[in-house]
Amino acid sequence: MSSEPAPGDGGASSGWREFLGAWVRNPARVGAVWPSSPRLSAKLARVAPGHGSPVVVELGPGTGAVTAEVSRRMAPEGRHLAVELDPGMARYVAERHPDVEVVNGDARKLGELLAERGIEHADAVISGLPWSLFDRDTQREILAQVVDVVGETGAFTTFAYSHTMPMASARRFKGLLQEVFDEVVTTRTVWRNVPPAFCYLCRRPRP
Repeated sequence: MSSEPAPGDGGASSGWREFLGAWVRNPARVGAVWPSSPRLSAKLARVAPGHGSPVVVELGPGTGAVTAEVSRRMAPEGRHLAVELDPGMARYVAERHPDVEVVNGDARKLGELLAERGIEHADAVISGLPWSLFDRDTQREILAQVVDVVGETGAFTTFAYSHTMPMASARRFKGLLQEVFDEVVTTRTVWRNVPPAFCYLCRRPRP
């Protein structure tokens, strides 16, 4: 799988059309103002196992910047799924990344979507969802699905923009992660991202 297309080529133009189209269709569900940078994408992809036959699930792959990093890192025998709510973005990711199983669906039904494909457990769930735009119930609903999927041995990672941390919803989400997971590690800020962002790495859901 190739990396995010360079500015100016046909793939980039198409990706931006889909990205902006998704924002126009549902701005409340598209929190990013720019696709994730290579540095941020690489941080998120680190939880993808590089050996064995892992199952890695992406939530909200967007234009596929993180998708490319995950595929480069994970074992060839692994299974890589991307769950995207916006149909236009889902088509775009499927066309650019034919080796990824793209699912046009809602993360709030993650367990059901995976069960339909014979999957009960994921070794890693990587999220590009705009958590700070979600209300409390939606945050909890999606995290409950993630917890059921990763179990005691899997990992969950997501990112947050540094400038959103004063927002009540962003602070609430951080507190919710600490409530749900025994281990929550905050990475250093990736300044070479627009806007600057950092990652949460979470393991071992609490009983």
